[in-house]
Amino acid sequence: MANTCEICGKGRQVGNNVSHAKNRTKKVWNPNLQKVKAVNNGSVKKIKVCTRCIRSGAVIKVGA
Repeated sequence: MANTCEICGKGRQVGNNVSHAKNRTKKVWNPNLQKVKAVNNGSVKKIKVCTRCIRSGAVIKVGA
């Protein structure tokens, strides 16, 4: 999957835009993913990670 966090699996959410006239159209909210160099199973890899995982310390970043 393209828009999923490789640590927690967070993906996109689907819902409706609702206008004042209560018309409903589909809307998609994508997670805030960042490409990060991280240690993954003992090797350094570039992975897509959500900002919640970066903030909470679930990812061990490499370099500056």
